[in-house]
Amino acid sequence: MATDVRDTGTADEQPPSRTEMLRASPPMFASGLLDRFTRVHVAVVPAVFAPVILVHVLVASRHLATAPLLAWLLAGYVTWTLAEYWLHRIVFHFEPERGLGARLHWMIHGVHHDHPNDPLRLVMPPSASLPLGAVFVLLFHLVLPAGAAWALGAGFFAGYLAYDLTHFYLHHAVPGSRLGRRLREHHMRHHFQDDTTAFGISSPFWDRVFGTAPPRRP
Repeated sequence: MATDVRDTGTADEQPPSRTEMLRASPPMFASGLLDRFTRVHVAVVPAVFAPVILVHVLVASRHLATAPLLAWLLAGYVTWTLAEYWLHRIVFHFEPERGLGARLHWMIHGVHHDHPNDPLRLVMPPSASLPLGAVFVLLFHLVLPAGAAWALGAGFFAGYLAYDLTHFYLHHAVPGSRLGRRLREHHMRHHFQDDTTAFGISSPFWDRVFGTAPPRRP
């Protein structure tokens, strides 16, 4: 007689689909409280960094005229794009094979490659981005006059904000513009074709400069 799997409870569970795997959000810590700090809604990033950028611009404007202020803002943005590229290439893709190093790599970036469409782990939580940003700001103030340092910081954080929002958009939208499609293709190649190329997300031009651009499609 045929077995009714609903009665016996022996039916095999269906494995998760590819879509479910890409959106999965596995815990990083056994502690639910700690794990909560590893996830952040995308709206938190502009809520935190827009005031930071505004304060930097206002303070810088007390020291600089308009032309040098704009020049240092642009320099800050360029500085961010270089930081984005090299942090992604050198730090995020430094991949020890075992031990604490492997664990840290998975927490910092490996989880994103395993589950790239997890909406709560696509932008960096402020618990990580604010201390890292403070290190850069300290360096700016150590080597530059106050006005230039504040303006450079404003451009740097504006670049970071643009990067995080662009990264989220590329994973969760289908761009209609030619630029958007190019950016999405570039980043998806990094995820699904060759993760030793295409390190620039909001700034793919650095991949051309440093020789890590994926081959162009016909």
